[in-house]
Amino acid sequence: MIRATGLVKKYKTVEALSGLDLTVPEGQVLALLGPNGAGKTTAVRVLATLINPDAGSAEVAGVDVLADPAGVRARIGLSGQYAAVDEHLTGYENLEMVGRLYGFKKARARDRGRELLERFDLADAADRPSKTYSGGMRRRLDLALALVAEPPVLILDEPTTGLDVRSRQQMWQVIRELVSSGATLLLTTQYLEEADRLADDIVVIDHGRAIARGTADELKSQTGGERVEVILTDAGSRDAASRVLAEVSSGEVRTHSDNLRSLTAPVSGGQQALMRVLRGFEDQQIEVLDIGLRRPTLDDVFMSLTGHHAEAAEEADQAGQKSKRSTKAEVPA
Repeated sequence: MIRATGLVKKYKTVEALSGLDLTVPEGQVLALLGPNGAGKTTAVRVLATLINPDAGSAEVAGVDVLADPAGVRARIGLSGQYAAVDEHLTGYENLEMVGRLYGFKKARARDRGRELLERFDLADAADRPSKTYSGGMRRRLDLALALVAEPPVLILDEPTTGLDVRSRQQMWQVIRELVSSGATLLLTTQYLEEADRLADDIVVIDHGRAIARGTADELKSQTGGERVEVILTDAGSRDAASRVLAEVSSGEVRTHSDNLRSLTAPVSGGQQALMRVLRGFEDQQIEVLDIGLRRPTLDDVFMSLTGHHAEAAEEADQAGQKSKRSTKAEVPA
């Protein structure tokens, strides 16, 4: 439903996209994962026909974004990073207005508006000005606006950025329901947990190019498998605990510099390896506060691919964006 090949987009000396390839099969969710400034929003703008690429090609629902941009717009619903609602209109009036802009007759626009208000749990606030809505309500209304024409393809650009945990989880539930009804979804996000929970496939993007692709499990398997993580009751037993872990570990046993009671050891064998560690600790009378078998996280994947954690990348990018603004550089995020 979405196919992009060799997308390139430059802004003066900055190459926002550097030959990006994407494919999204019908009825699936592709998460485009990366920190701010990685090129995610630029890719969305190209696919939504808001900007033209400098090189490469793209199709959405079989329609070429350059040859027939109007045809693409008729087949997509777009929700950007910021809720695009008219705050002076009520929730119902926002939905009715968009329906009329799509060419719906008045009765159909009204019926569709009421239906979406119910679906997104906004019926009780339907007649309130949207400027009185909470951030989570505004995001739900924005997503409802993207669905007015029942498009086969949805493009959501960081739909939960800035939301609290509860509102984010509500949005995740809404997105799951959309996918279960057959929608094809391109989701950009900087939240690792969001990609892990929602996506059938993940593309990790950094500096405008895809650096890895696969399911969450496939990407996690690239980091070297499982590990045993231990927090000791007493740092004085660290050396003894390290020796026990070394007998089971498939690699180097690590002590965390910020917590000398915390140890990590890569293992193979899953639960059997954990049981061997527990028996070894019991024999050596080593007490622990916490011990567990952990799978790699998507942050581990990001670290192995880019050399930095996703959060650190985001902080560095934000610092860079502030620096750019201070020098009046005309480069979009």
